[in-house]
Amino acid sequence: MAAVALLAGGSYLSWKTWFQAADPRDQYQIVSVQRGDIEDLVTATGTLQPRDYVDVGAQVSGQLKKIHVEVGSIVQQGDLLAEIDPTVLLANVDASRAGLRNLQANLLVREAALVLARDQHLRQKNLMAADATTVEALRTAENNLRSAEAQLAAQKASIEQTQSTLRASEANLNYARIYAPISGAVVSVTARQGQTLNANQSAPILLRVADLSTMTVQTQVSEADVGRLRVTMPVYFTTLGSQGQRWYGQLRKVEPTPTVTNNVVLYNALFDVPNADQRLMTSMTAQVFFIAAQAQGTLLVPAGAVQTQPRGPRRQGGPAGAASGAAAAASGAPQPATSVPAEPWQAERERRRADMAHMSDEQRRRARESGDPSPRPPPKADAPPAERVAAVRAPDQAAEAVNRGLFTGPTGMPQRGPRQATVRVIDAEGRIEERRVEIGIGNRVQVQVLSGLAEGDEVIAGQRQPAGAASGARGGQGAGQQRSGLQGGGGMPIMPPGGPR
Repeated sequence: MAAVALLAGGSYLSWKTWFQAADPRDQYQIVSVQRGDIEDLVTATGTLQPRDYVDVGAQVSGQLKKIHVEVGSIVQQGDLLAEIDPTVLLANVDASRAGLRNLQANLLVREAALVLARDQHLRQKNLMAADATTVEALRTAENNLRSAEAQLAAQKASIEQTQSTLRASEANLNYARIYAPISGAVVSVTARQGQTLNANQSAPILLRVADLSTMTVQTQVSEADVGRLRVTMPVYFTTLGSQGQRWYGQLRKVEPTPTVTNNVVLYNALFDVPNADQRLMTSMTAQVFFIAAQAQGTLLVPAGAVQTQPRGPRRQGGPAGAASGAAAAASGAPQPATSVPAEPWQAERERRRADMAHMSDEQRRRARESGDPSPRPPPKADAPPAERVAAVRAPDQAAEAVNRGLFTGPTGMPQRGPRQATVRVIDAEGRIEERRVEIGIGNRVQVQVLSGLAEGDEVIAGQRQPAGAASGARGGQGAGQQRSGLQGGGGMPIMPPGGPR
């Protein structure tokens, strides 16, 4: 009896192993279509700076006598910040005032001399009328009158010059008392009390006053992502100590001049955020997320479950290509079409080559002199800056360069419309169906489904690892999860920090 039971058990095990079909749910990672929110983000790192700040400097030289504020002090416009020793400046003012009084006294002397010269000139004219003097005496009187008038004018000019010097000395004396140019907080003090300041060559900086009510986030965006930015697009950021709190704003501008560090080209993108509670401080590091596109309450599937339509065939040359093509054909996988329409620049180049073939030598020479008869393909979006600048210099390729995202206007690149893709759907009985869907917004983790799927449908998101290989591949599990956008075994998407909610 035991032998019969053992034989029956072995027979059932053999039938289950060799004849029963494998359950697809044991081979694939199955994920249900769920409804949620998605964001297509451009991530970057930025630094917070006050939007409005003033570096307060000294306009006169001297010893820094007193500093009335320290870092963190709240000041109002017009408050006294620091004082410079005014001894030398006050002496210059006193000297200018004394010189002015001396010139004003000399002015009275010049005016009296002018009155005397006029009287003598009038007397000589009367004597000449009575023929009681000589012509030489009359001319001498006229010259004396003109000289007195000129000396009086020169004296008045000297007084005006001294008055101007006095005003400058008084201004320098006032500059010895340094006042706050704006209302805000003192964020740094670079000078020390008792330090000697030399303002003859450049104005020494004493401290910085900043208005912390509005902060500017200066973000460095790579050249590969800057084409996706557009002015007024929504953006938010988090800080290290914010515990997940987000600050929102709108992109104000992208500076056209990049900074190059270790051959990495970065562009500064600026946006402002209110800081009424003063929680944001200067030089904080911000993790910035520019929202290129977003949707709420939409159907979502993992990115690994979506197979987008290929842009064109890939040439499979050599034995490896033939082997891969044969393997794909044997597995029944859909093969891409072998003929696709050429790019516009390729068609134009072929047309010009055909025209050149029917031209004479003289016609070919004229065609080459009039322009390049063989257009070149436009550079890619991640091409070096020199190649992208060359694309814009060619008038026939400038528009295409803009359309490809190499250069954008003030509103940035338009968003891509819906696209066609395929997903593999598994029903309750384990049957697998390849279904055409229309997708919209996507990121590295999830993809929005516009049509073709319903909430609750189950899709295949990837191949499940065999049980024996799980322990061996545990070391590279994290990297595989990032590539597939899924957690091993559970099928739940991995969300990046600060990413889609």
